[in-house]
Amino acid sequence: MEKLGKQTIKFNTPPTILDCASIVGPKEAQGPLAKYFDQTLEDEFWGEKTWEKAESKIIKETVNTVISKSGVAANEIDCMFAGDLLNQCISSSFGLRELGIPFFGVFGACSTFVESMTLGAIAVESFANYVLCATSSHFCSAEKQFRFPLELGNQRPPTSQWTVTGSGAALLAKNGQGPYITHITPGKIIDMGIKDANNMGAAMAPAFVDTLITHFLDTGRNPSYYDAIISGDLGHVGKDIAIDVAKAQGYNIKSNYNDCGVLMFDKNAQDTHSGR
Repeated sequence: MEKLGKQTIKFNTPPTILDCASIVGPKEAQGPLAKYFDQTLEDEFWGEKTWEKAESKIIKETVNTVISKSGVAANEIDCMFAGDLLNQCISSSFGLRELGIPFFGVFGACSTFVESMTLGAIAVESFANYVLCATSSHFCSAEKQFRFPLELGNQRPPTSQWTVTGSGAALLAKNGQGPYITHITPGKIIDMGIKDANNMGAAMAPAFVDTLITHFLDTGRNPSYYDAIISGDLGHVGKDIAIDVAKAQGYNIKSNYNDCGVLMFDKNAQDTHSGR
């Protein structure tokens, strides 16, 4: 590894993404990306008594799926980085406890999966042959913890997002045919004073743009270098803010930039307001 500029790390022998897997809930199964998931669920409980137990089951089965797809035995995996949106990463720790793989709990909210892959790539470059990365979220449990329990029937404002019910997992390897992780640019905490829990897009957009522009400066690249620039969950509101903030700093990202929250749902047909 070598450091480029202010915040970027370049991998001289880039780790490869060996395989990946995903399982999502029923609302995601009705969205534009439905055909890309390994499994879709008929209801949010999936046979469990609570939403939290359902989320643990989802991440457990997603990880088992990626292990099965990769052909790498669980005892060959050196460690795993995983997290979720709940207190003390309970979904991840309870869901993955039976694997017997050294576990690093990660909490980055919407950035958890990329943060896991960032740390996993560093581990592969330094000591590990195989590293598992995973995350999960659940609309019902997230609403209960961060906003209002669904039983209250609170009205959702137009700026609110719709947390995905689902899980994603990837297995990183020291050797493979790619795709590769060639660079990582960790972001800084940028707090612009947004206090509205129903407008997370506005709260997160400044940090996304700061990280993106830092990456461009560190690598000497510009937006047109990339086929796609993707943010995690800014939603429709945050995406528009990000485009405007980047443009004000001299970077036009509109033509090849999109957001996972925008891609995940059809906000008009599914009434998801700002997106994911």
